[in-house]
Amino acid sequence: MFGDSLSAAYGLRPEQGWVALLQRRLQTQGYGYHTVNASISGETTSGGLQRLPRALQLHRPAIVLLELGANDGLRGLPLATIRGNLAQLIELARNSGARVLLLGIRLPPNYGPRYGNEFTALYTQSAQQLQVPLVPFVLAGTALNPELMQADGLHPNAQGEPHVLDTVWPYLLPLLRKP
Repeated sequence: MFGDSLSAAYGLRPEQGWVALLQRRLQTQGYGYHTVNASISGETTSGGLQRLPRALQLHRPAIVLLELGANDGLRGLPLATIRGNLAQLIELARNSGARVLLLGIRLPPNYGPRYGNEFTALYTQSAQQLQVPLVPFVLAGTALNPELMQADGLHPNAQGEPHVLDTVWPYLLPLLRKP
């Protein structure tokens, strides 16, 4: 898992995060995968580009779940820069032999409809162009439910994390192989 605070269990104990819950689900369902959560709160796509080669070399993953771009968008970075960085991240992971699942993000509405809509679309466009599966919105069914979100309105709480896993799981399942 290569992402930002949305995957790093921000504000929670690590074992409450959806990536830790994923590891438990993989084990209980008989998959032989071991998850490595290389997510860092505050990470951007450019920071990810600096870290990913080492992470790929160190962990040699079969699958990379890529969840980056939210912090780029929150900073209002140019969409072309974000798109280019995501493409490079995907290609790095693929060139290492890993299959990639891209996890899409949406911005809060205060960023305006034009930037927000184009930001959301860049995930769909990137997935289509690079032919990788896409989770359209990693926080689908979670982000708009205040009972599942922390007080900041940006990060899931402990009750929301299982919902995030349930959103990702059907897209990850076709990439999994049992031993």
